[in-house]
Formats: sequence, structure tokens, C-alpha cells
Amino acid sequence: MIRVLVAEDHTIVREGIKQLIGLAKDLVVAGEACNGEQLLETLRHTPCEVVLLDISMPGVNGLEAIPRIRALSEPPAVLVLSMHDEAQMAARALKIGAAGYATKDSDPALLLTAIRKVAAGGRYIDPELADRMVFEVGLTDSRPPHALLSEREFSVFERLVRGEGVNEIAQQLSVSSKTISTHKARLMQKLNLHSVADLVKYAVEHKLI
Repeated sequence: MIRVLVAEDHTIVREGIKQLIGLAKDLVVAGEACNGEQLLETLRHTPCEVVLLDISMPGVNGLEAIPRIRALSEPPAVLVLSMHDEAQMAARALKIGAAGYATKDSDPALLLTAIRKVAAGGRYIDPELADRMVFEVGLTDSRPPHALLSEREFSVFERLVRGEGVNEIAQQLSVSSKTISTHKARLMQKLNLHSVADLVKYAVEHKLI
């Protein structure tokens, strides 16, 4: 039996996924979490083979949680479930340790296949996305500016776009406001943007929100 921990902050989506997993005879929901902190806490006492991870949860988001999950003594496979069918996002998640990447609009049967595949030690990428990844991520010339951001810069970028202030972000990431301001300045420079409004516009244009 493959035990799956569902980490997703939208209750309706989470319940839908749990029902879907419940229909499969070889899968069982071992636990659930609605944010990154809760997920990491639950993992301490809930053995499972696969974590189904929403990439944009509040608090510690999916991208930040992946390295922490991989650092556990017996880490489960991480299957990212994202609203973004974005090649850059998928490449980033796989690079830092995810075993698979599926999008929320993918076929439910494919999601079950993906869970089984990563549980068996394999890799899974949404088929439509796999094609695009070869072209978009493989060709350095066509990489968008946000592909050059570090993990922490990307995390700060996401939070600024969601309307969080520097102090709020600093508190959530347990660093000083000065550090966040430095990240903000650096990511603005890399993206060649000058205000948070520009960041939001950029995020919309690149389907990052």
C-alpha cells in the first residue's frame, strides 16, 4: 500500500484529491497538511512514501519545503502539484529534489499514475509540460529573467507579488528585514524592474500567479 501525505491549502482541492486517492485500491491517504509548517511537523510522525505537494502554500511554500523534506532520514518522494503549467517552475522544483511535477488541471488518472511512479523511485512530469521543458529550459537563450533568481530571491519575489511587505516576509522566513531588502533589490536588478507594481505585472505576464 502506498501511503500519501496531501499538502494543499485549499480545502476543496484537498478533499477532492483525498477522494480520488481513496478510490485507488493500492493508495491510502496517510495524513494531510494545509501549510508548509504543518507539513514538516506532520512528516515527523507520519510515515509515507509520497508527499503530494502544492507549490504555493502560505508560510513555508512548496519550493522551500522540498529541500527540508529531502533532508529527512527516510525522505518520501515529492510529487509537486501546481496551478502553474510553467516549464521554469517545474525545472526549478525537479532541480531541488522533487521526483515529479503534475498540474492541477491534469487528468485524475494521470495523477494516480504519477503517485505510483514516484513511489517506485521513478520520475514523473506532466506530458504536455515535458515537451515544453525540452525547448524552454534546454535553450539558455530563451530562458526568462526569473530563471536566474536564486531560490530565496524567487521566494521573496513570490511573496512581494502576493502583497506581503518586507517586514512580514522577514518574519515568515526568520531573517532580518535588511536581508529581505537586499534580496528585493537584487531580484529587481535581475528582472530589470523598478517597483512592486512592475513585479506584479511581470508575474502575470509570465503566468507565475
